[in-house]
Amino acid sequence: MEARQIRVGNRFLLKKRIGGGSFGEIYRGTDSQTNEDVAIKLEKTDCSHPQLLSEAKILKYLKSPLGIPAVHWFGTEGLFNIMVIDLLGPSLEDSFEQCRRGFSLKTTLQLAAQMIARVEHVHSKDYLHRDIKPDNYLTGTESNPAVVYLIDFGLSKRYRDVKTKQHIPYKEGRTLTGTARYASVGSHMGIEQGRKDDIEAIAYVVLYFLLGELPWQGIHVASKQEKYHRICDMKMNLNNSILKGHPPEFLQMLNYSKSLKFEEKPDYDYVQNLLKQIAQREQIDFDGVFDWTEETVSPQPPPVLKSQAPKKPHRKKPKAHSDSHDLLSSQAPEVSLESREPEGSSIKSDETKVLKGNYPALDESVRRALRPPPRPEPLTSPAKACVVF
Repeated sequence: MEARQIRVGNRFLLKKRIGGGSFGEIYRGTDSQTNEDVAIKLEKTDCSHPQLLSEAKILKYLKSPLGIPAVHWFGTEGLFNIMVIDLLGPSLEDSFEQCRRGFSLKTTLQLAAQMIARVEHVHSKDYLHRDIKPDNYLTGTESNPAVVYLIDFGLSKRYRDVKTKQHIPYKEGRTLTGTARYASVGSHMGIEQGRKDDIEAIAYVVLYFLLGELPWQGIHVASKQEKYHRICDMKMNLNNSILKGHPPEFLQMLNYSKSLKFEEKPDYDYVQNLLKQIAQREQIDFDGVFDWTEETVSPQPPPVLKSQAPKKPHRKKPKAHSDSHDLLSSQAPEVSLESREPEGSSIKSDETKVLKGNYPALDESVRRALRPPPRPEPLTSPAKACVVF
């Protein structure tokens, strides 16, 4: 039977395969009731670590009018878990390749502002993304090409209780969850992730767009374990020289994310104002026109930013951590993570998903290495299982 003849949810017709991998397969489809194009994601029910239905519940919980794809239907039919969502445009990685692996400062700033805004929304709904990378940010289709969407919540995790807002406890000895190229230093070292880790990952993506590649790409060592330790060491020792000729605010953004405590809420306005400071100095407008855009498009409203230069965020005294209370047993509306997320359960090779194996408890030398750098003062200038048919 041809894929285009298959109907799911008694409504959505499968058409052309548009992607896939160890997570499952993605097809372009059509809503037979509205004739609108959709994306249909399939996962075998007998795969090692099914995640698709939990991802669908998380997406429904994160519902947003801007930058989060809407879920049209999800369920199980035959041998497959299925999720139908908005059809989106190319990923930022695809656009980066299209632009010969180099974005202008204007495009980088506009993308960074939207990437931060999407993560801020996810955090406000009590979740971490935990796999920030260019492949997981997609642009919209013809109707909203200037909007950047955040996708792939298969590794997402709730970091605080929905009702009490109590944060999950600090833990060590975790597996590295995410994509090694962009993962935070703390994640490399086996520390439980918090909001700070998503922000640090965005900072590495921004550096990637600015530089064309990151210093730890292409490392050749004897084993993957050694490779990931080398990447971690290089991330801990980044300095001003890497951004020679580029605005220093990008390094301020990275250092700020590293300086945050485990439970601390990032000051998203501070980070956005670092970006606005660059835009004001370089006379750049956030007009929704990117390097791959041939003509002006209707942009999303720019982020609401303060007009003055960014100020050092107010820091609250961190609360003591406790391992005695695991908050994941308390359910968010429509969301259950217990059945899908043993740590390190979703594995991909090389730099793509999760590094197997537990890390030992951090010794004192590592703790010293992970101590946050001094907070830089801001400038004062103005500113996925195989499917066979």
